[in-house]
Amino acid sequence: MSPRELAVLLTLLAEARELTNAELLAVAGVTLDGKPRLRLNALGLVESVKVGRALVHELTERGVEWCAAEFARPRPKKSGSYGGALYAVLAGLHRHLEASEQVLTDVFVPDVAGQVLRKYAEITKGEPDQVRLSELRIRLPHIPPADLSEAVMRLADRDGVHVRAEADRKTLTDDDHAAAVVLGGTARHLLTVEAVR
Repeated sequence: MSPRELAVLLTLLAEARELTNAELLAVAGVTLDGKPRLRLNALGLVESVKVGRALVHELTERGVEWCAAEFARPRPKKSGSYGGALYAVLAGLHRHLEASEQVLTDVFVPDVAGQVLRKYAEITKGEPDQVRLSELRIRLPHIPPADLSEAVMRLADRDGVHVRAEADRKTLTDDDHAAAVVLGGTARHLLTVEAVR
């Protein structure tokens, strides 16, 4: 496995979600295209689907199994100091999983709150502006509604994050009502983040 292919597999594992090449680049500084993509697809480790103009990549069950086996492998020769450190971390995770009788999917779960904050920053261009929760739901269609609501409620506990009710209730659409989260007995429709982090 090439370092690039390994980086893609481990990134898809850690993110626990589908990623476009743009997202892979933002998260790990790597993309999956050309021969490496064809190889990982042919091996059944990654499934790649064209969505609009973007390729979306997802780790398969076989890919998760491959990663689990990689955690137990010794450090490859000529892997350098970063590779050595990576394989030391993988070995430590492997020991933890063995001792706790857990599997990789118990450890690596989607960072829904992080996805919400990244999408908020994209919509507002990093400014502390109000964004409707209904717009976030539309822009994050891969996140189940209940998971997105839970993430927004957890974010509301952070300093500088505000989840507010729309003052002019006449402007609320059916989508706004469906996307609302209830905090303190009040339906909230708007997210504001003072400092996107």
